[in-house]
Amino acid sequence: MDNRWKPSVTVAAVIERGGRFLLVEEHTAEGLRLNNPAGHLDPGESPADGVARETLEETTHRFTPTALVGVYLSRFQRAGRDGQPDEDITYLRFAYCGELGEVVAGRTLDTGIVRTLWMTPDEIRASSARHRSPLVLRCMEDHLAGQRHPLSLVFTDASVGQDPPSR
Repeated sequence: MDNRWKPSVTVAAVIERGGRFLLVEEHTAEGLRLNNPAGHLDPGESPADGVARETLEETTHRFTPTALVGVYLSRFQRAGRDGQPDEDITYLRFAYCGELGEVVAGRTLDTGIVRTLWMTPDEIRASSARHRSPLVLRCMEDHLAGQRHPLSLVFTDASVGQDPPSR
């Protein structure tokens, strides 16, 4: 049995416009929750490519990352239900800010996403009990504090996009 710790790698977009932040409202096992446009990094993609894809899937808008806001670790624990084992997941999140582009005609929101909404920082702070993760608030606060790192801080080697050797 492999006991190596394997955190789930996720990407998130911190999008501000006119003093409001773009969030998504989504169905989760814990009920309707608020989150940044975010999701799991897919095999073969860089974190910057992943956040652009996830933002498109969850908001129908194109997104171009311009800076890394931060890299975060968080732990999620859920008691097992209906005979399922307990879940204990550690997430490694790469959060980016950037330019929100146009809506892509014909796109629909990803499965589970109910709607997108623009919220003020105070509204986000007041709704923390509904956040999917404590990182929703932390990423916004870091963005408001001016935390920005160059995209080059996260290097993705060309080997990531290559097919594995055949056996």
